[in-house]
This record gives sequence, C-alpha cells and structure tokens, in this order.
Amino acid sequence: MAAAAARSGFRRMFSISAFAPPKPPAPRPQADPSPNLFVSGLSKRTTTEGLRDAFAKFGEVMHARVVTDRVTGFSKGFGFVRYATTEEAAKGIEGMDGKFLDGWVIFAEFAKPKPPPREAEMNSQPPQSWGPPSNSWCSQ
Repeated sequence: MAAAAARSGFRRMFSISAFAPPKPPAPRPQADPSPNLFVSGLSKRTTTEGLRDAFAKFGEVMHARVVTDRVTGFSKGFGFVRYATTEEAAKGIEGMDGKFLDGWVIFAEFAKPKPPPREAEMNSQPPQSWGPPSNSWCSQ
C-alpha cells in the first residue's frame, strides 16, 4: 500500500498536469504618437550620422542621437530620432522597423516620455538595518 502511494505521489510530482504553464508575457504598452522615435538593436559601430542618414529617407530629421558608452565611444545599442512631424515619424517607423542597419536588425517605435522623478523617494532615506533600534533602552 505504501509503495502504491509513493508511486502515485512520484507520478503526480513529475506529471505535466502538476505544473501550471507559464503565463504569456503582457504586451508592452504602446506610446502615444509623437515626432520622437526610440530605435533599438543598433550595432556597436552605428554612428549618429549613420542613424540620421538612414531615417532621413522618410522625412525631415530634426535631431538624431546614438547613445554611446563613455569609455569606449561605441553605441550602447539604442538611440533617438526626432522628426519634424508625427506623420513623418510614422513613415520612419514603417520604413525602418525590422530592417537592417549596419548589419543588425533594428526596431523603431514611438518614444515614451521619461517619467518624472518621485519626490518622496528622492528625499527619504532608506531604513537602516544596523545599530540599535531607536526606542531601545540604549537611546535614552
């Protein structure tokens, strides 16, 4: 009897039905259309001029920047492009999303605005886990 119970427990432990399948990842929220684009998947050799030239085919590029490493000067793999209008930005996404630039597939999407810093977190100090508690007999 004990062997049968152990066997059924063993089967239950290694059966597929005992484990819940992982939940599919939630889709990333889409940013509101704006003339600003976020470009990811850039090669380490991609320059700001190369990014500007690639996106200039789809409209007037007001500003382009590849974010670079301070030490090496190489691309960190992402950058930003700003068009004159939202319509040109939409054409830039349509024309460059999933395309090759400097041998790498890049992804272009509308840029999300940077969230403002939270004042409460900036001014508060983290709790200290060392030292005696503040209301102990030592702090009289």
